[in-house]
Amino acid sequence: MFGRRVAAVACAVAVVGGLAAAPAQAAAKPAKVRIAKVYYDSPGPDRGSNSSLNHEWVALHNYGGKAKDLYGYTVRDRSNHVYRFGHVSLRAGKTIYVHTGRGKNGTVHVYQGRRWYVWNNTSDAATLRTRYGTKIDVCSWSHTGKGWKNC
Repeated sequence: MFGRRVAAVACAVAVVGGLAAAPAQAAAKPAKVRIAKVYYDSPGPDRGSNSSLNHEWVALHNYGGKAKDLYGYTVRDRSNHVYRFGHVSLRAGKTIYVHTGRGKNGTVHVYQGRRWYVWNNTSDAATLRTRYGTKIDVCSWSHTGKGWKNC
């Protein structure tokens, strides 16, 4: 009985000016899958070889406690080059790399299959969206001389 009174008092104290305080669970939660790093300027001259294209990538990391199905998620640049994930599950604590060039898709590396570069060296942004179009994360940069950006 005492515990119920304490709970009732706590609820009454939470009401301020006629408005109930929002519960902690209602606060926005950060996305569990986010852009971790973008390697936007592959080493060496930009001649368009598949090896060079695949040294340009976006890394997504699952910061959550369970696997996340990425089916239909997209990664895009400011010029609207879009990569759409197929059936890929990103395990908790793991990273997946989205390469620009061609290769065989797996659970750690996926490939856009492009024959030219996507990410601009001078300035660009990588945007991650859900299959429903909800923006999850954005990582943007201006040329830093490094060729990559931790997000």
